[in-house]
Amino acid sequence: MLFLVAALLLLGVVLGTVAHAPLGFSLALGAVIAVWLGVFALRERHGRRRGPQTR
Repeated sequence: MLFLVAALLLLGVVLGTVAHAPLGFSLALGAVIAVWLGVFALRERHGRRRGPQTR
C-alpha cells in the first residue's frame, strides 16, 4: 500500500512538471522514452527466442 501511495505521489510530481514544460520538450522526451522502451522490448524478445544461455 505504501508503494502505491509513493507511486501516485511521484506520478503527480512528474505530471505537474510536464504541465509546465514546453510542448516540444515534452514530445521530444516522450519520443526518447518510446524509443528506449521499443529497444528494450526487442532485446527481451530476442533474448527469449534464443533461450537461456548455459556456461
